[in-house]
Amino acid sequence: MISFVQLGVVDYALGLRLQAELVAARKEDRIPDTLLLLEHKPVITLGRNAKEKNVLLSRELLEQKGVELFETDRGGDVTFHGPGQLVGYPIFDLRGFPSTGKSALKYLGAVDYVRRLEEVLMRSCLELGVPTKRIAGLTGVWTDWNSSDHQVTRTPDNKIAAIGVHISRSVTSHGFALNVNTDLAYFKLIVPCGIADKSVTSLAQELGREVDLNEVAESVSRTFGRVFNRQMLAVNTVDELLGRTVGVPANAPEELRAIQGDDMRC
Repeated sequence: MISFVQLGVVDYALGLRLQAELVAARKEDRIPDTLLLLEHKPVITLGRNAKEKNVLLSRELLEQKGVELFETDRGGDVTFHGPGQLVGYPIFDLRGFPSTGKSALKYLGAVDYVRRLEEVLMRSCLELGVPTKRIAGLTGVWTDWNSSDHQVTRTPDNKIAAIGVHISRSVTSHGFALNVNTDLAYFKLIVPCGIADKSVTSLAQELGREVDLNEVAESVSRTFGRVFNRQMLAVNTVDELLGRTVGVPANAPEELRAIQGDDMRC
């Protein structure tokens, strides 16, 4: 079983603290595998492999634009989180997921885990009308309008979802960011994931319309269950999940209530 909670909009610092609480609880087996779905206020995050030159403005200028800057322990380079973007933080104990690849491990390793996250996002994007793919040597999800199943002529290879994870004692944190209605102008403040020759896109830009974030969250949570072969259980609050008060607001907005150490680069 995977429990999931829709948090609404959460400050990035609060999101980090909440992840730390849940990772500790998962390591102690006090909670089941858990998926957090949320949005962040505008923030640029630096992974453990990040290069400062990939942030194109000073901290002071970013603050003037209302954008925070955080260093994190996830893998990867630099990325942006903000309104209109669905962020997912799976807090999973990978020892509970049997390996299906050629790994010597009996359970999911870092690479296989990230491939499954990509699979979740690819299936959900397709369900929502945007064909996607992987690109060899890179991590994340990219548009694929030139695939044989779609007679649409558009520019392929635009990044629509980023992935960056941290794994400690087989328990995961951080995760993915899927651009839904994201203001893509924010990505001009950085070199996204350190990749200068690829563009960033969103579901809204690809479909030519605003996309219901609730619909996307429903698709992603449902697809998680299929890809990880687990039943999904909606939990109203993080407090309910932990069985105690942690001082973190976790109620979803009304319109969203219905939704049922290895490094990887973003």
